[in-house]
Amino acid sequence: VQFVEYGGGLVQPGGSLKLSCAASGFTFSRYFINWYRQAPGQERQWVARISAFGDNTDYTDSVKDRFTISRDNTKNTLYLEMKNLKPEDSAIYYCHLVRYNGVKMVDYWGQGTQVTVSS
Repeated sequence: VQFVEYGGGLVQPGGSLKLSCAASGFTFSRYFINWYRQAPGQERQWVARISAFGDNTDYTDSVKDRFTISRDNTKNTLYLEMKNLKPEDSAIYYCHLVRYNGVKMVDYWGQGTQVTVSS
């Protein structure tokens, strides 16, 4: 399993960014996938989740109505569109999958992409 996140950067408050996460090494269309984020000195926080076919999504309260998670199963790619960004959204953003490997449940993470919201 491999995730490569990209699309992060520096944006002013109120601005927008769209993150992408390219997945490989597993059957992407079979699994729920998550976005998490981690700010300096803080625990990693769950942000959003999407079902295998993209028909169900869920968000942490602080990003509802501002962030949209989506996926393209033909491209094995996950997205996170972020609007009306706030300084408190600054963090490293990660793709995440939990999958049973035949013995136990295993967490898989990408390397992350940095989002900085600042004027």
